[in-house]
Amino acid sequence: MARTLLGVSAALRVLVVDDEVPAVRRLQRLLAGLEGVSCIGSAGNAEKALEACRSLRPDVVLMDVEMPGIDGVETARRLLQEPQPPQIIFVTAFERYAVEAFDLQALDYLVKPVRAERLGRSLERAAAARMEAQPGPASLSARLGDRLLAIPLADIRLLRAEDKYTCVYHLGGEALIEDSLLSLEERFADRFVRVHRATLVSRPHLRALFRDHEGQERVEVDDCPVQPEVSRRNLAQVRHALKN
Repeated sequence: MARTLLGVSAALRVLVVDDEVPAVRRLQRLLAGLEGVSCIGSAGNAEKALEACRSLRPDVVLMDVEMPGIDGVETARRLLQEPQPPQIIFVTAFERYAVEAFDLQALDYLVKPVRAERLGRSLERAAAARMEAQPGPASLSARLGDRLLAIPLADIRLLRAEDKYTCVYHLGGEALIEDSLLSLEERFADRFVRVHRATLVSRPHLRALFRDHEGQERVEVDDCPVQPEVSRRNLAQVRHALKN
């Protein structure tokens, strides 16, 4: 039975690039076991990979590194210069190319033999990135079981760092995402204000600043049961956000 991978309307289009036929067939079998994924073709060298990407427009390319002629790293570099580049996941038997791969901002680096579960997690990340890049109201993508949930920014009230994750407090409840608090602050500086090193609050829903019975400064947030504490370092900008 195929494993349900994605809670999105359109299948993730994947191109396999590898000069070894058994490796291509293995990846095709793994992809066939993932619902929400469509393997749209394969290519055995750089030239064919570039042609296939221009004609088929894949969302993701599973890219081998060591191929005859132009290698996978250089092929990926050329693909990323295209107007609408695909996301690159390197799939190779060698670990030594990992630094070069991530210098190209590759989505992931998988070492052969690839396990289905590991490939599935990489493609979930690709699907999440695609959802966030789609036009329409801005949103964050959270994993809920085997589905991806798009949470509109307008529904988010608070973001709090928790261990290796960020907890999103939104109108529908709570969800965990892998984005760091710092990256969210940089991407949505006009939407969220930092009140503490571990907490961002939605600017439009910031309602009041008060001091609790222990003398700790806190904020009230519309439609949110949490009243996060405010650090001294961030107190001035919280007051500024309330005035504006």
